[in-house]
Amino acid sequence: MRTYAKPIAALTGSLVLAAGLTACGDSSAASDEKIVTVYSADGLKGEAGDGWYDKVFADFEKKTGIEVKYVEGGSGEMVQRALREKTNTQADVIVTLPPFIQQAGSKGLLQAYAPAGADQVNGGDKAGDGTWTSVVNNYFGFVHNKKELPAAPKTWEELLDAKYKNRLQYSTPGVAGDGTAVLIQAMHDFGGKDAALEYLKKLQANNVGPSSSTSKLAPKVDKGELLVANGDVQMNFAQSKSMPNLGIWFPAKSAGKPTTFALPYAAGLVNKAPHTENGKKLLDFMLSEGAQREVSAIGGGFPARKDVKATDANAIALARLMEGVEVFEPDWADIDKNLKTYVDAWKSATGS
Repeated sequence: MRTYAKPIAALTGSLVLAAGLTACGDSSAASDEKIVTVYSADGLKGEAGDGWYDKVFADFEKKTGIEVKYVEGGSGEMVQRALREKTNTQADVIVTLPPFIQQAGSKGLLQAYAPAGADQVNGGDKAGDGTWTSVVNNYFGFVHNKKELPAAPKTWEELLDAKYKNRLQYSTPGVAGDGTAVLIQAMHDFGGKDAALEYLKKLQANNVGPSSSTSKLAPKVDKGELLVANGDVQMNFAQSKSMPNLGIWFPAKSAGKPTTFALPYAAGLVNKAPHTENGKKLLDFMLSEGAQREVSAIGGGFPARKDVKATDANAIALARLMEGVEVFEPDWADIDKNLKTYVDAWKSATGS
């Protein structure tokens, strides 16, 4: 079942820059240079080199001879970095979560390009002006430690229990994408901003404290340092392969049904990119049927193309995980417009 709502909040992505990775190329680089630079939110590259990006980039390099230079950080960080470099563009492709891909577009960082296969991406998962297209679909969620907390919490209210004091953590709204997703989700489930902030103010008594990186919370949950943390389905499902105590769950309000919303990885071609043609080739490749069939099998995510019906074991497990969960659609235009205001309201309510 799909329901529609217009909550008010924003995403930013985690702010952990991958060590040793730097941007390459500049605006004066030769157009035939065999490199392409990608600025991306974290989650699609495996820590052990076994993620969707690892496979897709290796296959792309083998097919085209074009080397992929990869820079990883939070969605907000990647947009801000590209914005700082606007007069001396370094990136060719940028991949972020909403609403930062929309923000990149509104700040003139993207140029229109519809990758091959974009016609098979649902309208809500791509820009009307052709500046970005989702390449991996994904959903917001929480994780729990299955060993110490075998039954996942069912409601937001349960998380206020004293047993979660210093055993619960969510990444920081306005800094981490999935952290701001907590705010979006709460505003939907509680019926508005004020009620959500009132709840999050109470939850602060159990919250360990700020975290700029959502991906670093799952290992703490797996080890039992935390009982509960926020995350997203794609990242946590991939992490669960090496973290046996990690379980994914979705929150509900009181006796209501669990809900979530889509957090797609959306990709766009950077305006005045130093290697525009190489960027187009990479976007085509990421949205190709072959790469899309590996989104679930390797990446633990959901294909962005509606004509790609994954049937691998991961796809079956992911479909089962989503059963009975209502998906709502945030008003991303409103979120993009009011990002700072809503994050500031959260800071004020929680004393963060």
